[in-house]
Amino acid sequence: MKDVQSEKDKRNIFIEKVGVSSIKYPIRIMDKQNGFQNTVALVDIYVDLPSEYRGTHMSRFVEILNKHRNNMSLSNLEKILDDTKQQLRAKVAHIVLRFPYFILKKAPITKEESFMDYECAFIASKNEKFDFVLEVNVPVHLLCPCSKEISDFGAHNQRANIRVKVKMDRLVWIEEIVEMVENSASAPLYALLKRPDEKYITEKAYMNPKFVEDIVRDVSILFDKDERITYYEIEAISYESIHNHSAYAYLHRDKNSYNK
Repeated sequence: MKDVQSEKDKRNIFIEKVGVSSIKYPIRIMDKQNGFQNTVALVDIYVDLPSEYRGTHMSRFVEILNKHRNNMSLSNLEKILDDTKQQLRAKVAHIVLRFPYFILKKAPITKEESFMDYECAFIASKNEKFDFVLEVNVPVHLLCPCSKEISDFGAHNQRANIRVKVKMDRLVWIEEIVEMVENSASAPLYALLKRPDEKYITEKAYMNPKFVEDIVRDVSILFDKDERITYYEIEAISYESIHNHSAYAYLHRDKNSYNK
C-alpha cells in the first residue's frame, strides 16, 4: 500500500514534535512503602519531523508502547525513547506520562487511614542525552496571614495547589516531595477526617498562616538543602475563598548554575 506519510514535502518546514497524545495506558510506579503500585497514565509520545517528510507513522508510537507494556516504568523510560528514535528515524524523542499516585495517610488525631491521590507526571526526552523531570501536584491548606492579622476572630482560608518539577541526580521519592510541600503549608489535606481531626487541622492552619509567597520560598529552602535535587520549579495557586480570583507565585532554580 502507498506510504503517504513518507511522501516528500516541498514546504521545507521542520516540525519540533509530532506523534500521539492522551493514550490511556497501565503503568507500574515505584512506591516507597510497598515497592510498586499500579496506576493508569495518559501518555504523550512525540518525535521531531524533518522538513522533507510529509508526516510521521502514528501507529508505530502505539506499537512501541505495546512492546514495553510489561515495563512502563521510570527505569525503562530511556529505553522507550531509544526505541522511538530508532523506529521513527528521529533525532529527538519525547514522552510524558501523567498519572494519579496514591499515598495512604493517617488522620492526625484518630489515625483513621485513607488514600490521598496526587497528580504526577514523568516528563522525559532523549536527544544525545537523556533528560528527566518529575512533576508532583500537592493540594494543601493555606490560611491568609493578612486576614488573621486584621480580624478580631477567624481568617479566610482555602485550598491551594503546589506544582513542583524537579530534576535529580539520585532518586527522590514522590512521597518525599509531598512531605516537603505539606510541611511548608498551613496544613496538609486528608481524604478522611473525623471531628477531632478537623479541630486539629483547623487550629493548626490558624497558628501557621501562609501566603503563596511563603510556601514557594519555604519549599525552595528544603529543595536547596536536598543534594539530590539539581533543578526545580515551584508554582503555587491559591483558590481564594473571598475573592473571585486566585493568588499565584512561581520560582525556579538551576542549582548547577546557581552554585557556580
